[in-house]
Amino acid sequence: MILLYNFLLILTSFLWWPWMIFRARKRKELPNWSERAGDVRFPGAGTNPKRIWLHAVSVGEVMASLPVLAELRRKLPGWEIILSVTTSSGHETARTKAAGLYDHLIYPPIDLLRFTVRAVVRAKPSALVIMETEIWYSLLWAAKELGAATILANGRISDRSFRRSRGLRFFYRHPLGLFDRLLMQTEQDKERIEALGAPKAEVFGNTKYQEAADALSVDPDHWRRELGIESSDAVIFVGSTRGEEDETPVLEGLKLISERVKVIWAPRHLERAPDLAKRIEQSLGKASFRSKGEKGDITILDTYGELSQAYCVADVVIIGGGFANLGGQNLIQPLAHGKPVIHGPHMQNFRHAAEEAGQAGATLTAASGEELAAHINSLLTDKNLRQKMGEAGAALVRKHLGAAERIASAIAEEAESAWKQKEEERLRREERRKLREAEANTKRKGK
Repeated sequence: MILLYNFLLILTSFLWWPWMIFRARKRKELPNWSERAGDVRFPGAGTNPKRIWLHAVSVGEVMASLPVLAELRRKLPGWEIILSVTTSSGHETARTKAAGLYDHLIYPPIDLLRFTVRAVVRAKPSALVIMETEIWYSLLWAAKELGAATILANGRISDRSFRRSRGLRFFYRHPLGLFDRLLMQTEQDKERIEALGAPKAEVFGNTKYQEAADALSVDPDHWRRELGIESSDAVIFVGSTRGEEDETPVLEGLKLISERVKVIWAPRHLERAPDLAKRIEQSLGKASFRSKGEKGDITILDTYGELSQAYCVADVVIIGGGFANLGGQNLIQPLAHGKPVIHGPHMQNFRHAAEEAGQAGATLTAASGEELAAHINSLLTDKNLRQKMGEAGAALVRKHLGAAERIASAIAEEAESAWKQKEEERLRREERRKLREAEANTKRKGK
């Protein structure tokens, strides 16, 4: 099956290669194409390192990996950590938010055996850890063939992915069978990945609760100064909207609110900031850019790594990704800060968190600009309601802490076991080599 998979990838390369180049050129930073071809370098590394390779595709997975990386640093002192990230925005986030938590930051190889084998041979990991839903067959195969433990961490299967994948169960059971451990977020994720052919999965929880809680040690006064917010200002924070269809109900809702407010707006993709600014100016007024140090009534947060902390200034948070049918974005971060959250009806990618938060009374759902404006007006005029919702959200986050420590413990156990086996095999090979040399010397002396 692995050879057929590679043959099909090569056969269809005229389709996916131009698309990959096109996507890369839209980013602020081009990928390292040598690393994508498996030509990874590790200057200063030892000849027989203890090493873990953790892969996170983009910003969300990098942020979810932060508490796991921190726990691995604590549990495995002296081990090297390779962090591979696919997108340029993810790389920027890793450099700013994960500094000190890894030894080597690379782009992952394209999932063809000629590239993945080269990368794994050079990396020599004792464990390959893949975050959330990235199932790369050739990379997994190469890691297993070269003696690494393989782990899916913080695993989840979205509604959309599950619908697409069910008809390909005959294929997915092969790469899924290469995982030694499948550590899923929820019972539903466990059931879904087993339905796709995984032999056995475990429920370990969601590290995004810990990542959100770790961002709480911030000074709201600092962020108010940074964003030009007075203590008397009411602040609406819009987080992670994705494109025009998702932005439109938010613009309509903000236009209808009765109170004067400051708005901080963080688009999911920073390259969207200029177009978003034009739309804001057409509906609401002049927009300022955080990246330029500008301050105004409406500020676009077009910088990496600040969103999770900047939520601390909000009175009300609007989470994007769910006003259009895009699956929703991370609502856990503002919940951790104790902020009331409003989101759209399409939160499939965060279904478990959204449902629990709704049941706890920490969130409200709006399907239109009119509903959004009504919720905002209610919250801005009712401090007790804001406080009640905020306390419910913060309590929910505290309830779910501990996943990162559990996941890191499982990774450490698997990595140490794999390294011990590889070291024992190396010593056996060395012993056999010495024995052959001794036998050869004895024969020469006999002659």
